[in-house]
Amino acid sequence: MTTEVRVPQLPESVADATLVTWHKQAGDTVARDENLADLETDKVVLELPAPVAGVLKTLSKAAGSTVTSGELLAVIDDKAAAAPAAKAPSRAEPKKAAEAKKAEPAPVAAAPPRKEETAGKLSPAARRLVEENRLSPGQIAGSGRDGRITKGDVAQHLEAAPVPVPAAGTRVDQRVPMSRLRARIAQRLVEAQTTQALLTTFNEIDMQALMALRSRYKEPFEQRHGVRLGFMSFFAKACVEALRRYPVVNASVEGGDIVYHEYYDLGVAVSTDRGLIVPVLRDADRMGFADIEKAVTGFAERARNGSITIEELTGGTFSITNGGVFGSLLSTPIVNAPQSAILGMHKIQQRPVAVGEQVVVRPMMYVALTYDHRIIDGREAVQFLVAVKEALEDPARLLLQV
Repeated sequence: MTTEVRVPQLPESVADATLVTWHKQAGDTVARDENLADLETDKVVLELPAPVAGVLKTLSKAAGSTVTSGELLAVIDDKAAAAPAAKAPSRAEPKKAAEAKKAEPAPVAAAPPRKEETAGKLSPAARRLVEENRLSPGQIAGSGRDGRITKGDVAQHLEAAPVPVPAAGTRVDQRVPMSRLRARIAQRLVEAQTTQALLTTFNEIDMQALMALRSRYKEPFEQRHGVRLGFMSFFAKACVEALRRYPVVNASVEGGDIVYHEYYDLGVAVSTDRGLIVPVLRDADRMGFADIEKAVTGFAERARNGSITIEELTGGTFSITNGGVFGSLLSTPIVNAPQSAILGMHKIQQRPVAVGEQVVVRPMMYVALTYDHRIIDGREAVQFLVAVKEALEDPARLLLQV
């Protein structure tokens, strides 16, 4: 009996995928749920598990092919996995078997798999590093299951390998194809700038009260909830309260209509080796501070090891990006279409500011709101940013929702 292996159902927002590599070839024995291939979409890398155990009979698509939902990829012969029944020995055979056993050489330990056999077994993150550094997988020792090469193996290989130094005066170019994710990011950013009337307004936030609150409660918070108390949960809560007051910032344009979303799905930008992705906090207004911190931490971990799902990256009504973790002091973020606005956080820096009649040094952060001026007026954008500022400079407002 044979079983067909097809491309899994892709979400509506994903039209197709690229078959990056086969981890098994025709004639190979496979176990149930063993990863057969990697499929890369413009959002994530998906693994293709074997639905049954057996022998891979045929491969219908070559690595590098573009595939769509339901398309046939391979056929598994699940009967071929069954070992043939042992033949019952006759009365005359025991003596022969004993003599043959004496003549048999001592068993030899199975040799470890050769590098050539494991060269195709790369995790998605490892493959990215291999492609970017133009490495040969056959030269890298894999420490993963069945000799699979992990991201750590590639990093260790890069550290140990001597860095080639071009001869003096040599001009070197490297041409590396864009990954589907990078190409999709480029497409969406260009579309946002050509289809929306983008404008950015700025403000600054005195982080002293918020930092004092965080310093006071971060240890008991972590002990009780098992996650660190960061700034993202405060910013997410402040944005939700501001979106309640100015719902047009949470809206989007569809044709000639303005769609007002009566829910708050916040996208949180996460940087990975493959590029920037934006997982979504569903119903952020119903989440507590600990829920938000756990979700953001989980997003970052799964995004970097390649296990984040497409569903977690789909949708969103408003986004937050934090360039401050990389040292950015000020920037103009680009809206994640079809959303209409995005908040940019930046580096906290000690600066002299006027407080009343005195000049004091305070921890200050510049914040930026980029918005689609087609539906959001400057007055609403500025008032939204002021509402975020007021909530963060006086965190008790978040509790009282004032």
